[in-house]
Amino acid sequence: MVGPPWSPTTRIRLDVAYDGTDFAGWARQPGFRTVQGEIEDGLATILQKYPPHPTLIVAGRTDAGVHARGQVAHFDLTPEQADSLIRVKRGTGDRPPVALATAVQRRLSGILVTQPDIVLRTATVVPVSFDARFSALWRRYEYRISDLHALRDPQQRLRTTWHPGKLDVALMDAGAANLVGLHDFAAYCKPRPGATTIRTLQDFRWRRDDDGVLIATLTADAFCHSMVRALVGACVAVGEGRLEADRLVNLHIERSRIVEFKVMPAEGLTLIDVGYPHDAELAIRAVETRNRRSMPVV
Repeated sequence: MVGPPWSPTTRIRLDVAYDGTDFAGWARQPGFRTVQGEIEDGLATILQKYPPHPTLIVAGRTDAGVHARGQVAHFDLTPEQADSLIRVKRGTGDRPPVALATAVQRRLSGILVTQPDIVLRTATVVPVSFDARFSALWRRYEYRISDLHALRDPQQRLRTTWHPGKLDVALMDAGAANLVGLHDFAAYCKPRPGATTIRTLQDFRWRRDDDGVLIATLTADAFCHSMVRALVGACVAVGEGRLEADRLVNLHIERSRIVEFKVMPAEGLTLIDVGYPHDAELAIRAVETRNRRSMPVV
């Protein structure tokens, strides 16, 4: 959003990491501790004398208990707000003012230091055409499962789901590969009125790390509500032998959530990173994303 010609706003991108264990998700909710709420409260504190205080637009609204290593959000500053952050205070000598992005990161990190489960990695001044949500080309998630083949590390318990049985990672990887591409993922999404469930799953694969922990990596242009944990749950059913890998190809055609698999718990899921185009292509990408998706006519 751009203000009047005589009072343009400045857009700031935040790259954020957080442990989602004690949060009721990203989105601000009255009476609950959320990531958005904590960061916006921090912005309100450092800009206390300059309302209205900024609100955040985020790349992916993570659910309660979901973590992030590379979440992206943006907000806008008025000229008065920006000036208040870089202005040299009286009595501090002849120090030159710091860059606006540096000032935001220092001041906001100074507030968030009391919230050790949130880390502000970087703050960057970006073009006003940048939109953390609509300009994104892809989001990448990781899901971790420790089954009976894997080392169960108590230090990793808050970001790993412990599974009581043994899973066949080769079958799970085969099932995941069947889901890559443009599909209607209604069978894997929690329905929302008026929202499309058509998505392009760009990559989905499984592997075991050196400790035997199963790690799923999923990349898509966007994910609908609970889609990642549902896709992982379907693959777990395959890995248990309860569901054929080829069956996953047809589930999306049925357009309704089925009972052949469970949506996996939140603690195993982490938003790893979000990809964006070059600055010159940001506005075009935002327009493309806002257009309602549809399946090609066959």
